Amino acid sequence: MNHQASSPRTLLKRLRELMAEPLEPQDRLDRIVGQIANNMVAAVCSVYVLRADSVLELFATQGLKRDAVHLASLRMGQGLVGTIAASARPLNLSDAQSHPAFRYLPETGEEIYHSFLGVPILRAGRTLGVLVVQNTDEHAYSEEEVEALQTAAMLLAELIASGDLKKITRPGMELDLTRSVSLSGDAYGEGIALGHAVLHEPRIVINNLVNEDSDAEIERLRAAMDKLRRSIDDLLERGDVSAEGEHRDVLETYRMFAHDRGWVRRLEEAIMLGLTAEGAVEKVQSDTKARMIRVTDPFMRERMHDLDDLANRLLRQLTGHAVDADGNGFPDDAVIVARAMGAAELLDYPREKLRGLVLEEGSATSHVIIVARAMGIPVIGQATGVAAQVENGDSVIVDGDDGEVHVRPLDAVIMAYEEKVRLRTRRQEQFRALRAVEPFSADGVRVNLMMNAGLLVDLPQLDDSGAEGIGLFRTELQFMIASRMPKAAEQESFYRQVLDHAGNRPVTFRTLDIGSDKMVSYFRSQEEENPAMGWRAIRLALDRPYLLRMQLRALMKATAGETLKVMVPMVSEVAEIREARALMAKEVQHLARFGHQVPKKIELGAMLEVPALLYEIDELMAEVDFVSVGSNDLYQFFMAIDRGNARVSDRYDTVSKPFLRVLRDIVRAGEKNNVPVTLCGEYASKPLSAMALFAIGYRAVSMSPTAIGPVKAMLLGLDISAVSAVVNAALDDPSNTEPVRRVLERFATEHNIPL
Repeated sequence: MNHQASSPRTLLKRLRELMAEPLEPQDRLDRIVGQIANNMVAAVCSVYVLRADSVLELFATQGLKRDAVHLASLRMGQGLVGTIAASARPLNLSDAQSHPAFRYLPETGEEIYHSFLGVPILRAGRTLGVLVVQNTDEHAYSEEEVEALQTAAMLLAELIASGDLKKITRPGMELDLTRSVSLSGDAYGEGIALGHAVLHEPRIVINNLVNEDSDAEIERLRAAMDKLRRSIDDLLERGDVSAEGEHRDVLETYRMFAHDRGWVRRLEEAIMLGLTAEGAVEKVQSDTKARMIRVTDPFMRERMHDLDDLANRLLRQLTGHAVDADGNGFPDDAVIVARAMGAAELLDYPREKLRGLVLEEGSATSHVIIVARAMGIPVIGQATGVAAQVENGDSVIVDGDDGEVHVRPLDAVIMAYEEKVRLRTRRQEQFRALRAVEPFSADGVRVNLMMNAGLLVDLPQLDDSGAEGIGLFRTELQFMIASRMPKAAEQESFYRQVLDHAGNRPVTFRTLDIGSDKMVSYFRSQEEENPAMGWRAIRLALDRPYLLRMQLRALMKATAGETLKVMVPMVSEVAEIREARALMAKEVQHLARFGHQVPKKIELGAMLEVPALLYEIDELMAEVDFVSVGSNDLYQFFMAIDRGNARVSDRYDTVSKPFLRVLRDIVRAGEKNNVPVTLCGEYASKPLSAMALFAIGYRAVSMSPTAIGPVKAMLLGLDISAVSAVVNAALDDPSNTEPVRRVLERFATEHNIPL
């Protein structure tokens, strides 16, 4: 038999015409398999599509019995078709029936065919189905024929992804691409969001796969590769990339891939088959991902992520793709889905349209999660594999209470969550009813409940939550959302608006804490191995005193004639507070000299986040007007835990004996020196850990605004003297090995305390 197929370019051109015709889905599929069979001079061409129940169903065929369509099926891993789907690799056999995986399906009539070529239908490395050609004689298909069939499979992947095949799916069945998926993660921000997915780093949608001129496409590819290589070289040569370290290693890996002749050759071969440059990148990358999908070695998987990122960079060069910063086309109920992201990246999105955040990585004290909680949106981290399961625009439910994500949820699930939202709303109304209730414990102890903030949009929550003031205003967020350094007048106007909204309620401003993962685009700093312990906060401010002096001047002007409360973050030794106070004195003199009114009173505080300060605590108390415990960083440094590292961030209990003893030592030092001690950070945001704080002596805490209602409800029913006796006894008894968390939970149960 003559197996001389027409060129892949001819096949692609004809398939593209079929894709554009106004046809019913089954008719379109039937004509596509007929076209492929004719092009490849094959007796049989069949398309199997993966269903949600992991079954590959025959959706169209030319050559096999027509009655078998939508009836013949194989499970993943079953038969030759199931083997291809499970391995995501082509299978090229001259005698299919002699292969150990061959499974005879009598309804198809395929027993007379010997030669067999099957390729997976892939999209972003994910198997959507299998495309097969067969012939009666025994022969192996050529490499060109394999490539041609793989290229045709790319077009079928787009057809399946379009959702058009839903119309011909049997009742009660659904395709794998559209099936409902539920994933579990860690709940980091309470609440429930029903919305639509926005992938933080979305796959670039390629609208044109078939080229008109291969030579021109190869030139486009080479030009884009040159730009890509230059951009990587520029990154490596920039002064802010360290000579050694992880960041440079990644960029060096990118450069190695970008100059890899094998990769470029495969891209050019795909173009010669008839694909556009973009289509070639998509095909080669999908093939590579399919081969690597089951690799368990973490180093190799990380290299796969590197190559993925590089392919996306190349696609951006080819398409000129840019993120729409204005949020045009952005859904009104957006749920951001990402592997990982920084706090500044989250702030780039239109805040009024954000409903939730889902991360594959992240931890409770990651800055991006703290910012998301400040926005009042539900947050889930450690949702492994979520980005691969989601398409832009998919309906998504984020359950920030139970740590669950539901992608493309069933109607019954949507209805259940709509009811849950109604119940939560009623509960929030109960909390709002407590806004005007003074925060006294059941035994008459007054506790000051304040909120954390950082942007003007946070301020309405002062009234909504019933907070008594702002215990932590993160001034760096204004800098992070700006495209340039805010001018002194802009800073002054911003701080004045904050104070005006607060009215007579106190506001404690924290000086700039940029660095770590809170970088600003216009301020370059050197790449660091351990940025959380690097050049950030007061360290950066003292090395660049103009920044701190400009901010202090703006704060003093904004609070002219009133009280200014300002605290310095990341203080490691008392000498740094003395330097900060000296800079503050210079600004007071400067303003007075030029006739500006200054604050009637300035209270300077230190954030206690670095354990070294515990051994200078009396000296510290002598230098400051108040101390605020930065519980997030103090816990990170005290327990030697990288809060951005998911493997260890939740390893130890935050209400463990060692950390509670440290917190108790700090509040007792404040009592001894007659210096007010507050605690800000996420530690106070959970009723159970807030109960522990009240038990060891804290009478002023600052938290996310949404936490104030639940914490106040807990406080109103709490006998602080009773819980204090129980908790302090547990902390003081070295023979008591019962976890403090269990002690607190038992106390809450016995005394009917809502947690």
